[in-house]
Amino acid sequence: MTSSSPKAAPHGLLIANLLSQLAFGLLAMTICLPSMQEWGAIFGSSQAAVQLTFSGFVVTYGSLQLLYGPFSDRIGRKKILMFGLAVSFVGSVLAALAPSLPLLVAARVLQGAGAAAGMVVGRAMVQDLFDGPERTRVMAYVGMAMGLCPPLATIIGGQLHVRLGWQANFVLMAGLAAVLFVAAWRGLPDHRKATTVQPHWLRAMLSSYARLAREPSFLLHVLLLAMTTATFYAFLGGAPIVLGSYGVKPDGIGFYIMAIPGAYIVGNYLTSRFARLTGERRIMRFGQVLTVGGIALMLLLALAGLNTPLAFALPLVLLGIGHGLLVPPALAGTVGLLPALAGSAAAVAGLSQQLMGAVGGFAVGLFHHEGAVNLGWLMLGLTLCGTGAQWLLHRPKSP
Repeated sequence: MTSSSPKAAPHGLLIANLLSQLAFGLLAMTICLPSMQEWGAIFGSSQAAVQLTFSGFVVTYGSLQLLYGPFSDRIGRKKILMFGLAVSFVGSVLAALAPSLPLLVAARVLQGAGAAAGMVVGRAMVQDLFDGPERTRVMAYVGMAMGLCPPLATIIGGQLHVRLGWQANFVLMAGLAAVLFVAAWRGLPDHRKATTVQPHWLRAMLSSYARLAREPSFLLHVLLLAMTTATFYAFLGGAPIVLGSYGVKPDGIGFYIMAIPGAYIVGNYLTSRFARLTGERRIMRFGQVLTVGGIALMLLLALAGLNTPLAFALPLVLLGIGHGLLVPPALAGTVGLLPALAGSAAAVAGLSQQLMGAVGGFAVGLFHHEGAVNLGWLMLGLTLCGTGAQWLLHRPKSP
């Protein structure tokens, strides 16, 4: 259902409000990445334990999207969004005050649980408030914002860490959650709840998921997306450690991390320009070649003893472009297979991406990282799993 007012001409403040709500989760996820390289020493913990601050956030951030979507249909978008921002505010404050790593992990889990609302409700409100080409334009803004969030967050987070301490990142996120709470309350239209709610909505939702699970093509698209996300999250979790071993301080990490997200935006642009001309399969195949090639080049340079920040970051520009070519058609494949179940398909794909992303981020902490070799092998292994799914998806059908 739409808002209480008809779909009027959108204005800049409304779009900016929605983009901010959507971006909040990624900002909260990545702003503390530069601090993670020092939390082991600060709290006297292993790197595997430190990685739980990342993977714990990702698990709740991904899984609760499955609940927030249906509840926003029944209760109202703004109520769910404001509830999530309140939860994130509490989680951010607790993280800033955490005296130990276990309490910091718990606070990050709570922070992720709240931040999930902004992602799913923000997308639903774009659907509610915009039509046709205008909706496409806003979704393009969303994609650009999602690509810019990780590098900007890590740059800001690194600067705050060095100048004010790691707790300053969570103070900033608590303040931003409070500002976005007011922005949602005052600046977003109310969503009128559906008046024809099905009595067995939970049964219908589970039936939709069961139907999707019987579609091999859907499952392979989801697996490809999940392994792509796991590769990227392994990079996000491992890059601060690798760059730290090369002497890069927290305030400089973001400038190297931005290699992949910046290149991802370029890949998205190329996909939008050439997908119709070359076909989605060819675009995806080229994207996978660039992805594997970029990781392999980074790994070869590390194995050859070229242990510098640029030798680590520059080859991964190819990975970023490759992901930008892979992800849009893979996402289209998940929601386009059964259009009547597009919402459920998007929820399953989003959950799978975040859960496998959590696995990729956590796996980083299981290995010692003195240089990029171990991270390179991990990223290559995850990518090859996705390559296998893509081969099964596009293999020639037997006559």
